Amino acid sequence: MSLPRQSRALVIVNTEFRGSNGEELLGARRGAKREAEKLSRMLSRLNYQVTLAHNKTAEEIEELYQREGGRQHGRFFVSVISSHGDEGLVFGCDAQPLKLSRVFSSGNCPALAQIPKIFFIQACRGRELDPGVMVECDGGEPEPGCCSGYLSIPPQTAVMFACSPGYVAFLNLCGSMFLQALLKVLEGEERHLALNRLLTRVTGEVALRCQARGTYQGCKEMPCFITNLRQEVFPFAVPLE
Repeated sequence: MSLPRQSRALVIVNTEFRGSNGEELLGARRGAKREAEKLSRMLSRLNYQVTLAHNKTAEEIEELYQREGGRQHGRFFVSVISSHGDEGLVFGCDAQPLKLSRVFSSGNCPALAQIPKIFFIQACRGRELDPGVMVECDGGEPEPGCCSGYLSIPPQTAVMFACSPGYVAFLNLCGSMFLQALLKVLEGEERHLALNRLLTRVTGEVALRCQARGTYQGCKEMPCFITNLRQEVFPFAVPLE
């Protein structure tokens, strides 16, 4: 009996942004590379075949997703993009923008069309700072965040953003609020939850337990997600190796 195909994961992290003559175009993202490596190792422990790509141009990022469309996939496809960004786009290491709609549309190819595709986007979606608000509640899980209405995604796709539309996503030498929260959930028993509940746990971890330090002391971040999945899925519900 042949073994089932292994699910695949693609992790892309951009940390240096330079022009053709070597000048720095956008700020360096210190802490992002080590965080992406940790995520890659965690996904490998969760039985994903992981490709980790560092400092790719906008064109190269799109080519990586097109390449995934020609590969043999298992039950799921998971991808993480960690870079500078703005609403609806991320930047390549050449500081050129890439529309996220082009990234998500890679899932329309035959190899990926029928399987659940899950994207995690660690990038700013604007320049606004979220000072946070004090709330009172009676307990329970926080509600999932919202997403831009105009951003459409293909069927069988879920996308989670580090922050709400128009706002910045924080990163420091230890990593980002968002991906650190994702790592914490994947390391714990929450990884056995259905995806929508797992993502809600990540949202709650960031929104209720994290805040910026240093220059932006006290500022908050609110992850949000959108999904076109047609059924509950459990992409990380395996024993850790």
